[in-house]
Amino acid sequence: METRIARIAETTLAEQQFVTPIDVLIGLGWLAQPNVERWQRGRVSSLDRCVQVDADKTAAVLAALETWARDRGLQPWDTDYGDLQFTDGGEAAAERDFRTRWAAADHPAPAAPKKRSRELTVIAALSSWTCASCGEDGDLLLQTKAGPLCLDCADLGHLVFLPSGDAALTRRAKKASRLSAVVVLWSLRRKHYERQGILAENEAIEQAAQQCLEDADARAVRRSHDQARRAAVDEKFRDDARHRVRDRVDAVLDTWRAGVVNLD
Repeated sequence: METRIARIAETTLAEQQFVTPIDVLIGLGWLAQPNVERWQRGRVSSLDRCVQVDADKTAAVLAALETWARDRGLQPWDTDYGDLQFTDGGEAAAERDFRTRWAAADHPAPAAPKKRSRELTVIAALSSWTCASCGEDGDLLLQTKAGPLCLDCADLGHLVFLPSGDAALTRRAKKASRLSAVVVLWSLRRKHYERQGILAENEAIEQAAQQCLEDADARAVRRSHDQARRAAVDEKFRDDARHRVRDRVDAVLDTWRAGVVNLD
């Protein structure tokens, strides 16, 4: 394993002048680049959920990388990953190890992640949990630094769930609502959070639904007009076609009659 890690690290260092734990895990085939990108977009709560081996094996890889780097005379540098989290529990030592890149100098460095939207994200609970404020539970929770909160304690209890499926309705309801949140559910099969819908104010949802109905009526009127226009165009085309065919037939008949007369 140490030999494989050294080979991956050597190749990566030659290409970009620094090596990160993510580079090595991808090189080992234990972490897929698409999953890293989903984590960077906030679709996965912590990177370790995407790693195909357990925490002990991951820690052994990071330790082997550090040994190789120090033998090469490389220095540890802290890497800016923003508020992205590497481990589910957020252990300080593990987070620090993941954020360390090895290089001869501070630059170059990986590009800092783009600032993610501060959109509220509510999680649909898969297992039992307890609100950190009131001690109750529920179907939905908001994860905070102080622990999970129920919707009432998070001041979201007045919002109504609008499931995914109608993009126009969702977009309008979110725009009209003074407060909204995205609802996600962890997919055990795909290993990332999947969007289930939004929470929005009931009045905003009703307003959005009315707008969608009005648009549907307007589209129905436009379709009716379009059908009438196409019917008129089709009728004109058929009339023109009939006239052209009749003219061609008359011309052929005239030619045939003229030939018969000449033969006589």
